[in-house]
Amino acid sequence: MKNLIFLIALSAIWMSCGEQEAEEVKVENTTPKVVERDMKGLKIAYYHSDSLKKYFEYFKSEESIVTAKQKSFQKELERKSKDYEDFISRNNQKLQGGLLSENEQMKIQQQAQMMEAELMQYQQNQGVKLEEETLKKLETISKKIETWGKKFCEENKIDILLIQGPGGQINYINSAMDVTKEFTAYLNQHQKEIEKDIK
Repeated sequence: MKNLIFLIALSAIWMSCGEQEAEEVKVENTTPKVVERDMKGLKIAYYHSDSLKKYFEYFKSEESIVTAKQKSFQKELERKSKDYEDFISRNNQKLQGGLLSENEQMKIQQQAQMMEAELMQYQQNQGVKLEEETLKKLETISKKIETWGKKFCEENKIDILLIQGPGGQINYINSAMDVTKEFTAYLNQHQKEIEKDIK
């Protein structure tokens, strides 16, 4: 009798464990609820990102400002580097000619270290500042292109506007869908408003 009660209890425990396992392995539905849409009349267009950079006047003017600053930075960096190298070269000649006292040598060494530190500080500080300014300008322009791209699409009843460019995600798209010329002209026509928004 004890064995029978033990077997019944064991069976009940085993069955309840089986029910728990079944509950834990519950499979959830992972199918997304995507609204179906009639593809008839869907308008998809694209523009070339490189062409936009080339023909969008505001982008070109901002890029020329950044390029001028980069050239100025590079020129100043080269000037500072040349001053430092000339200073080292001049004083090495004096040192080899035995024309410097020990006290003068120490002063020259300190001056060289200061010039080197100043050069490195200029390179780091101005380089980072210029890079941050460039990224900020590009980000601002990109946001404005996105905003005005939406307006362009709404006015022209375009459902999807894609960006085509090197390294992009579009391998091929029919050139009949290319609106680069029109989109660039649209941006240029609204340039004053875009500039006002940015400033």
